[in-house]
Amino acid sequence: MAFPFISVIIFTPLVAGMLILMLPADRKAEIKVIAAAAAFISLVLSLWLFFTYDREAARLATDWAGRIQFEEKIAWVPSLGLSYHVGGDGFNIPLLLLTSLILFAGVLVSWHIEHRAREFFAFLMVLATGIFGGFAALDLFLLVFFYEMAIFPIYVMIAVWGSTRKEFAAMKLTLYILVGSIIALVGLFAIYFKAGLGTFDMVEIYQNGNLDATFQRIWFLPVFVGFGVLASLWPFHVWSPDGYVAAPTVVSMLHAGVLKNMGAYVALRTGIQLLPEGAKFWMPFIVFLTVISIVYSAMVAMSQRDFKYVFGFASVGHMGIVLLGFSTLNLVGLTGTGVQMFIHGAMSAIFFSIVGMVYDRAHTRDIPSLGGFVRIMPIPTLAFLIAGLSSMGMPGLAGFVAEIQIFIGVWLAYAPQHWWFPWMAIIASSGVIITAAYIMRVAYSVFFGELRPEFADLPGVTLMDKIAVTLLAIPLIVIGVYPSIIMPLAQTGAASIASLFGGA
Repeated sequence: MAFPFISVIIFTPLVAGMLILMLPADRKAEIKVIAAAAAFISLVLSLWLFFTYDREAARLATDWAGRIQFEEKIAWVPSLGLSYHVGGDGFNIPLLLLTSLILFAGVLVSWHIEHRAREFFAFLMVLATGIFGGFAALDLFLLVFFYEMAIFPIYVMIAVWGSTRKEFAAMKLTLYILVGSIIALVGLFAIYFKAGLGTFDMVEIYQNGNLDATFQRIWFLPVFVGFGVLASLWPFHVWSPDGYVAAPTVVSMLHAGVLKNMGAYVALRTGIQLLPEGAKFWMPFIVFLTVISIVYSAMVAMSQRDFKYVFGFASVGHMGIVLLGFSTLNLVGLTGTGVQMFIHGAMSAIFFSIVGMVYDRAHTRDIPSLGGFVRIMPIPTLAFLIAGLSSMGMPGLAGFVAEIQIFIGVWLAYAPQHWWFPWMAIIASSGVIITAAYIMRVAYSVFFGELRPEFADLPGVTLMDKIAVTLLAIPLIVIGVYPSIIMPLAQTGAASIASLFGGA
């Protein structure tokens, strides 16, 4: 029997969380070491999956099932068709790596946590298990189980360790996501009963479900939009910036970096992949929503004074680009989306980690009140500039690699009945211009200019902080210079979707 790499990645944080809860509350050093060790184990195993995934075999495979590797399947409740079924392909393996990278960086950034540290890191480990499981699950019931498992710790961590109307933000976030997931769950049960296979296994439903076109058109929106709420699909995004601002730094990093990606990923798997006829019918409408999200969020980010709110809205806009890539339904656009999801996660984690570092020292997020922080934190400033330039699509950095493919994919989606798609690409690209404007504004106002006298004696960042932002910035440079490290992998994942629409 092959080594269960994916299961170890999923459950190592959960085991660590249980060990942490067994320790006395005053053993804070040991608690943090256990959390860091669990995150590091997941990171190493995720790297192994990323580099050992057989890209050539996946390229030659003819369907999604043939591209799934590191597969594990165990009967769970056979009478109900439930199974523990996990596996990796070109879409979710990079997301497992991204999650483990942000988790490890987040533990390092949170090393200063002292208030109820045992509970904090235990909840963080449960959150990580939910996200890992959500990305790896190939059974609809298992997917929903992990999806909900990831939501509960978010509420507690914001309500207990957050700031700035934290109870309101935690409740608002939870209610929005819960309502969306309930609507989507109804759609998933409809898929289960309509498929008539007596199983929740996504691969079997994908291969043998025989869901007619009318059914798909009826149930696509409940499934896609229900999970799209977590991905900040406009106009259901309003919970997101408040949640980011109230959350502790590591929760903002994970929420913006991977939890939103999980919402988009699940919407892709259950909505587009299982209901392709519904996707074709409704995608012009989804394109319209995503373009509004991209431009609107960039404009609102531009107008913010609060350092954290800027990137709360920026994250909404960049997720709009991800969902725009989904709407292309072609190989080029979907490949760009696979890369964009990874890049968006790394960029968002850098932004929110640095916001936390600035706030911990200055005790303010008011942009006009800041300035000159490059003198206090030169390495985080460099990481911020790398992430900022990448977010505005600067050639040579990872953002350009992803965004150019998505915009080309939208252009290639042109058809006589979709004559306006190229115009959508042009309008959406204006969001990149606005992004450049607010990134340069924030970079100058916060990091450059004169250092205010009241900040002259602030301490610099710790070694843990420097390691965290460096780890997150490296992929943005490597992918920008050498896209082939991720592109063939993302392309195999995209091919499984594009083939449903004659595009692979």
